[in-house]
Amino acid sequence: MLYRFKSRATADLVMLEASGRRVLEILGKDPGAPGILLVAQMPAAVSALQEAVRADEAERERQAREAQDRDEPLPEPADSVTLRMRCAPFIEMVQHSLKEQADIVWGV
Repeated sequence: MLYRFKSRATADLVMLEASGRRVLEILGKDPGAPGILLVAQMPAAVSALQEAVRADEAERERQAREAQDRDEPLPEPADSVTLRMRCAPFIEMVQHSLKEQADIVWGV
């Protein structure tokens, strides 16, 4: 399944199910249904995504430090593509849409 995010301010953004679902869950949106991100919600959405990225990076660093403390090899991440990389296109879309005062809609 794919998520297609649309805004009058940007080109469409297509995300695979796992990435799109994670983004929507971070935003507190229902990932199982079409939805809308209103312009008024966009500043909070960017903040929520940036905080989730910081938390993800802190967790990865913690795991690496713990492995080093135990003299173990660094853990192989379950997913080599970080949350920062997955969220970056969506954050950019939100920022452009906010500037142009255009809502974002999506479908599943």
